[in-house]
Amino acid sequence: MFIILRKILFPVAILYAIVMYIRNWCYDLGFFKSQSFHAPLIAVGNLSAGGTGKSPQIEYLIRLLSPSYKLATLSRGYKRSTTGFVLADANANAKTLGDEPFQFYTKFPKITVAVDENRVEGVSLLLDLDYKPEVVLLDDAHQHRKVKAGFYILLTAYDDLFCDDYILPFGNLREPRCGKNRADVIVVTKCPVAIDPNKQAQIKKKLHVSQPVYFSSISYDSYAYNEMGKILVSELILKEKIIVAGIAKPQPFFDFLEAQPKETIIFSDHHNFDSKDITAILYKAQGNIILTTEKDYMRLKGLLPIEQLYYLPIQTQFLGSAKDFDTSVLKFIRTFK
Repeated sequence: MFIILRKILFPVAILYAIVMYIRNWCYDLGFFKSQSFHAPLIAVGNLSAGGTGKSPQIEYLIRLLSPSYKLATLSRGYKRSTTGFVLADANANAKTLGDEPFQFYTKFPKITVAVDENRVEGVSLLLDLDYKPEVVLLDDAHQHRKVKAGFYILLTAYDDLFCDDYILPFGNLREPRCGKNRADVIVVTKCPVAIDPNKQAQIKKKLHVSQPVYFSSISYDSYAYNEMGKILVSELILKEKIIVAGIAKPQPFFDFLEAQPKETIIFSDHHNFDSKDITAILYKAQGNIILTTEKDYMRLKGLLPIEQLYYLPIQTQFLGSAKDFDTSVLKFIRTFK
């Protein structure tokens, strides 16, 4: 039924593609204004509607840059209850910031984390702070043309390459594939750890791009954590549990945990959990461990018993080319004096 509906919507997709093409053309030619800033702005984004691993990539950049630079992240703050510019502080939570920005703030308290649906305003306010950031990471900003970043990192998932996809609503692309041309580097995410050079070469050819292409995978932590402690994942796999996921593509998460379908509860990406959801989770858990993703944990903590609720962190791991990728980012930053 879903496939049939998408085919019916094909004419709408053509119209949407034309609108997005004209919009980008107007920005490229200067008919629509893009605001530049004299500061290193690094945009991480994709062409697809979610599921490419933007948050782990932002965290990779935080780990790379925060030891040497005063760093800030700026996100839209998807599904937050607030509006306008919000700077993370001790009173912040997933509702005021959105789950991903709150995750950045929780894990990296020494950096500045802000949200603003108006990216021009958000960057301006960040650069006016007394503790002015030296580098700003723009989360999910490839289509946000009102701000002109200096360095664009475009992500595409190994099992869902943008070159194999189509424009919304027929496919999952937010804009036509030619949007790839704005990227400075392209990262193929969620690759198998053992991907061989021949397969990498095939993908590069298929993407048909002139920019450097890097490959990364998702690395899962050996432990699951909560506010009381941690537990080895190898032990957790053998225990009675349920696994809750409200992310775009949860199957790799379930596969890593060797989860059976009866152990899983799936919600939509960025789902706001209500009292009915919590009741259903607790009922299915029957007092056993409730394991979730780190992003979902930001929204679930405080709603479920702290001794039951655990999360499993993930990280981006580059496959054989981390040094080259790091060098390209650092070289860009050093162009600003």
